[in-house]
Amino acid sequence: MNIYMKNPNTKFYKLGIGTFFLVIVILFAIFGLDDMPHTTFLAFVAVVGGYMAMNIGANDVANNVGPAVGSKALTLTGAIIIAIIFEASGALIAGGDVVSTIKKGIIDPKLIVDTSIFIWVMFSALLGGAIWLNLATALGAPVSTTHSIVGGIMGAAIASSGWGLVNWGMMTKIAASWVISPVLGGLIAALFLYIIQDRIFHKDETLEAARKIVPI
Repeated sequence: MNIYMKNPNTKFYKLGIGTFFLVIVILFAIFGLDDMPHTTFLAFVAVVGGYMAMNIGANDVANNVGPAVGSKALTLTGAIIIAIIFEASGALIAGGDVVSTIKKGIIDPKLIVDTSIFIWVMFSALLGGAIWLNLATALGAPVSTTHSIVGGIMGAAIASSGWGLVNWGMMTKIAASWVISPVLGGLIAALFLYIIQDRIFHKDETLEAARKIVPI
């Protein structure tokens, strides 16, 4: 893996893998959705969704596994495998409520008379969020997919039908969570660090103490 990462041809491998993934998405959309209307548009949306998924992997997933890989608790390969399993499991098992909020919590679809406008609002948000994530990744900036897609939906909705389309009560709650989440994350991390220092590093036999706290 290290040899692969240092190889000067790595960018070509990455481009090839990304292209192959998008081709698979296109083929799935064309042959899997051939009985549905607007197949061409759905195939294009699927490609944009695949593009978004790659950017999520490059940025969001990298944020999640970075500490584990950086501390050498996991190898890069192991972290990627774990991310694949648990990211997919989380989306399938517990992602329904979040999808519902994104779909009809930020804006009220009932206020949009023409359903095609709602489709284009969501498509614009998806494409805008994907492009921003791609740009942020290229700049090496860790950003949030949630911020990107929520902001994209809000901006597209305002551009299409005005400020009244946005559910500002829900947006207030979402924005509050963006402030609360890093604070709670920091407090919990500080608590765990205190426990580790108190129960392991401040003991005379640190190795033995570590085995008692985290038996492996």
